[in-house]
Amino acid sequence: MPASTIKLHVSHTYKVPPAVVYDAWLNPEIARRFLFATDDGHVIRADIDPRVGGRFFVVDRRPTGDAFHQGVFLELKRPQRMVFSFSVEEHDHNCDRVEINIEPLGGGSRLTLTHEMCAEWAEHEEKTRQGWAHVVEGLGRELEQEQFKATG
Repeated sequence: MPASTIKLHVSHTYKVPPAVVYDAWLNPEIARRFLFATDDGHVIRADIDPRVGGRFFVVDRRPTGDAFHQGVFLELKRPQRMVFSFSVEEHDHNCDRVEINIEPLGGGSRLTLTHEMCAEWAEHEEKTRQGWAHVVEGLGRELEQEQFKATG
């Protein structure tokens, strides 16, 4: 990473073990319901190739137009860590790197996401942080629904 980067962090706790959180992130059927999904959009495509060197591509159809999110998995260590490059098509640059660490926490887990982005995008830092917060909260809702289906 170049020296001129910004690191932003988002954390969230879940009532399920790390492996469940990890697997949900990489499951296209679950991911399409939370990964880059906005309240006023609809994910129309979620392709995930969960292997080192594998790519992901998610398209959220929004009232303002389609939003494209893509990256390459750089590190996958189930159930505790994944690292991937990240870009959006209209700002295609290779500076962004996202690390996700999932640790056991009692009977559940805590996910900590670190997004390292080019300093030139500093004006988008808070919006990016809010976007990731929305993603990890959406994952929490999906995990609760999946858990309810399994027990209900």
